[in-house]
Amino acid sequence: MSPAAPTDWQAWHEPYADPTSPLSRRLAVVQRHVGTWLEARGGAPARVLSLCAGDGRDLLGVLRDRGDHDDVDATLVELDAGLVTTARATAATLATARVRVLEGDAALVDLWAEYVPADLVLLCGVLGNISDADVERTLATLPELCAVGATVVWTRSRRHPDLTPAIRKSLSGNGFAEVAFEAPDDVLFSVGVHRYAGTPRPVRRGRRLFTFTT
Repeated sequence: MSPAAPTDWQAWHEPYADPTSPLSRRLAVVQRHVGTWLEARGGAPARVLSLCAGDGRDLLGVLRDRGDHDDVDATLVELDAGLVTTARATAATLATARVRVLEGDAALVDLWAEYVPADLVLLCGVLGNISDADVERTLATLPELCAVGATVVWTRSRRHPDLTPAIRKSLSGNGFAEVAFEAPDDVLFSVGVHRYAGTPRPVRRGRRLFTFTT
């Protein structure tokens, strides 16, 4: 059997053009939670880390529509060069936000280690594209990414076998309190929001957290 062709991630983003697509609906949920988080910060300095950020719209779309993003220091990590170019172009329009878009494999801790701990960690489009073992490893590492009281927003399809119950249980076991879990009945996506209630841990460099399987 020949190996599957690698995913065209720029083509994967095309459903965003349809506001009724599941991908657009998921984005709206993620952006709403990001906006709520920013509102709750009240203008306090905020450090954000987005892994496998794509073209950055999970965060940048929210910042673009808000006028109080001058205290945001964001690091977006993406491997696809075309998506990186788009994210950087969008970031350049946000004159008062500090946004760096790193081109590289977000699974490699050393690439972004100097930019943690973060107050908001985005894992959107990550947990559904890696093995169950890598999901568990990544979740167990989150305390190294998170500042005191940090928020994590994550996504995962609920297609069979549905791993979201195990993800929620793992997050609880790693010191996170659930803030929200949205799973619309008519689509398979889910969006989770958890707040870190534990003690931040020093980041361990020289590791790979996961390998994309698609």
